[in-house]
Amino acid sequence: MKRTSVVKVGFTALALAASVQYAFAASQALPAVQHEGEVTFLTGGIGLGQSAAIKEVMPTYPLTLEFAGKTASGNDYLANVPVQVSDMHGHTVLKTTTTGPFLLASLPHGRYSVTATYNGKIKRRDVDIAPSSHVHDVFLWPM
Repeated sequence: MKRTSVVKVGFTALALAASVQYAFAASQALPAVQHEGEVTFLTGGIGLGQSAAIKEVMPTYPLTLEFAGKTASGNDYLANVPVQVSDMHGHTVLKTTTTGPFLLASLPHGRYSVTATYNGKIKRRDVDIAPSSHVHDVFLWPM
């Protein structure tokens, strides 16, 4: 009986250590959180580790943008995409260039215009950020 308890404690400690290590690795793979005015955002997704870490935290951000190019063999993720987010009064609340295929942003509730540019081609979308909502929009350019 005593031996069974020691084994259970050992397995529990091992499982806890593995989960802490996974959480630490995921947080290390996330790109740095940035701030512009009231907006908190992160951008990235290059490599499997960083991409997986970003996908893990996506639900915690009201706005998730994804950027890809459509090729004959499928879609390729894009980076270095200039993005501007403006409120409905035309005031820019976020202006950045992505460092990977994802941009996650925490915006105050409201309606916004998102503009993204790739190879001189501009795409624009309007998005509504509401309480407890999550907007995921994919920008796809022909290559």
